[in-house]
Amino acid sequence: MLNKAVINTDNAPAAIGTYSQAIKVNNTVYLSGQIPLDPESMTVVEGGIAAEIEQVFKNLTAVCEEAGGALKDIVKLNIFLTDLSNFATVNEIMARYFAEPYPARAAIGVKELPKGVGVEMDGIMVI
Repeated sequence: MLNKAVINTDNAPAAIGTYSQAIKVNNTVYLSGQIPLDPESMTVVEGGIAAEIEQVFKNLTAVCEEAGGALKDIVKLNIFLTDLSNFATVNEIMARYFAEPYPARAAIGVKELPKGVGVEMDGIMVI
Protein backbone atom coordinates (compact mmCIF):
# COMPACT_ATOMS: atom_id res chain seq x y z
CA MET A 1 0.00 0.00 0.00
CA LEU A 2 1.22 3.51 -0.87
CA ASN A 3 1.94 5.60 2.20
CA LYS A 4 2.18 9.21 0.96
CA ALA A 5 2.77 12.24 3.20
CA VAL A 6 3.43 15.93 2.59
CA ILE A 7 6.56 17.25 4.31
CA ASN A 8 6.46 20.88 5.41
CA THR A 9 8.67 22.85 7.79
CA ASP A 10 8.94 26.52 8.72
CA ASN A 11 12.73 26.02 8.87
CA ALA A 12 12.90 26.05 5.06
CA PRO A 13 11.36 28.52 2.64
CA ALA A 14 7.63 28.12 2.07
CA ALA A 15 6.64 26.80 -1.34
CA ILE A 16 6.22 29.70 -3.78
CA GLY A 17 4.14 27.74 -6.25
CA THR A 18 2.01 24.69 -6.73
CA TYR A 19 4.33 22.21 -5.02
CA SER A 20 5.26 20.79 -1.61
CA GLN A 21 8.66 21.10 0.04
CA ALA A 22 8.84 17.31 -0.16
CA ILE A 23 6.68 14.24 -0.56
CA LYS A 24 7.39 11.09 1.42
CA VAL A 25 6.27 7.81 -0.13
CA ASN A 26 6.97 4.89 2.19
CA ASN A 27 10.70 5.30 3.00
CA THR A 28 11.56 7.52 0.02
CA VAL A 29 11.43 11.31 0.18
CA TYR A 30 11.29 13.40 -2.98
CA LEU A 31 12.78 16.80 -2.20
CA SER A 32 11.58 19.77 -4.23
CA GLY A 33 14.10 22.25 -5.55
CA GLN A 34 15.52 24.60 -2.95
CA ILE A 35 16.88 28.00 -3.86
CA PRO A 36 18.88 30.25 -1.50
CA LEU A 37 15.96 31.90 0.24
CA ASP A 38 16.13 32.78 3.91
CA PRO A 39 13.11 30.94 5.38
CA GLU A 40 12.20 33.82 7.71
CA SER A 41 12.37 36.74 5.31
CA MET A 42 11.74 34.76 2.09
CA THR A 43 14.45 36.87 0.44
CA VAL A 44 17.55 35.68 -1.41
CA VAL A 45 20.62 35.58 0.83
CA GLU A 46 23.39 38.04 0.08
CA GLY A 47 27.10 37.30 -0.22
CA GLY A 48 27.53 35.70 -3.63
CA ILE A 49 27.41 32.15 -4.89
CA ALA A 50 29.13 30.56 -1.87
CA ALA A 51 26.50 32.05 0.48
CA GLU A 52 23.77 30.89 -1.90
CA ILE A 53 25.09 27.31 -1.95
CA GLU A 54 25.38 27.27 1.87
CA GLN A 55 21.76 28.44 2.21
CA VAL A 56 20.51 25.80 -0.20
CA PHE A 57 22.21 23.08 1.86
CA LYS A 58 20.69 24.57 5.05
CA ASN A 59 17.24 24.54 3.44
CA LEU A 60 17.65 20.96 2.22
CA THR A 61 18.84 19.96 5.70
CA ALA A 62 15.69 21.42 7.29
CA VAL A 63 13.39 19.54 4.90
CA CYS A 64 15.34 16.29 5.34
CA GLU A 65 15.12 16.59 9.12
CA GLU A 66 11.38 17.31 9.00
CA ALA A 67 10.97 14.10 6.99
CA GLY A 68 12.91 12.10 9.59
CA GLY A 69 16.24 11.94 7.78
CA ALA A 70 19.42 13.88 7.15
CA LEU A 71 21.50 15.07 4.21
CA LYS A 72 23.53 11.85 4.45
CA ASP A 73 20.36 9.97 3.48
CA ILE A 74 20.14 11.70 0.09
CA VAL A 75 20.84 9.10 -2.60
CA LYS A 76 20.42 11.40 -5.64
CA LEU A 77 21.19 15.11 -5.74
CA ASN A 78 20.57 17.39 -8.70
CA ILE A 79 22.37 20.73 -8.79
CA PHE A 80 21.34 23.45 -11.20
CA LEU A 81 23.80 26.29 -11.80
CA THR A 82 23.46 29.39 -13.94
CA ASP A 83 27.27 29.47 -14.22
CA LEU A 84 29.13 26.15 -14.41
CA SER A 85 32.37 27.90 -13.43
CA ASN A 86 30.92 27.65 -9.88
CA PHE A 87 31.26 23.86 -10.02
CA ALA A 88 34.44 23.86 -7.88
CA THR A 89 32.73 26.02 -5.24
CA VAL A 90 29.82 23.55 -5.12
CA ASN A 91 32.26 20.65 -4.59
CA GLU A 92 34.16 22.52 -1.86
CA ILE A 93 31.01 23.41 0.10
CA MET A 94 29.33 20.05 -0.52
CA ALA A 95 32.35 18.32 1.06
CA ARG A 96 31.46 20.07 4.33
CA TYR A 97 27.92 18.68 4.30
CA PHE A 98 28.48 15.14 2.95
CA ALA A 99 30.90 12.30 3.64
CA GLU A 100 31.59 9.25 1.51
CA PRO A 101 29.77 7.50 0.09
CA TYR A 102 28.53 10.61 -1.69
CA PRO A 103 25.10 10.61 -3.32
CA ALA A 104 24.70 10.09 -7.03
CA ARG A 105 24.70 13.58 -8.50
CA ALA A 106 24.12 15.70 -11.56
CA ALA A 107 25.34 19.26 -12.04
CA ILE A 108 23.42 20.97 -14.80
CA GLY A 109 24.01 24.37 -16.36
CA VAL A 110 20.82 26.33 -16.88
CA LYS A 111 20.04 29.72 -18.35
CA GLU A 112 18.20 31.09 -15.33
CA LEU A 113 16.57 30.12 -12.03
CA PRO A 114 13.71 31.58 -9.96
CA LYS A 115 14.34 34.99 -8.39
CA GLY A 116 17.59 35.34 -10.35
CA VAL A 117 19.57 33.02 -8.06
CA GLY A 118 22.68 31.16 -9.15
CA VAL A 119 21.89 27.72 -7.71
CA GLU A 120 19.00 25.35 -7.05
CA MET A 121 19.12 21.78 -5.75
CA ASP A 122 16.62 18.94 -5.44
CA GLY A 123 17.02 15.32 -4.59
CA ILE A 124 15.78 11.96 -3.44
CA MET A 125 16.33 10.72 0.10
CA VAL A 126 15.83 7.17 1.39
CA ILE A 127 15.34 6.70 5.14
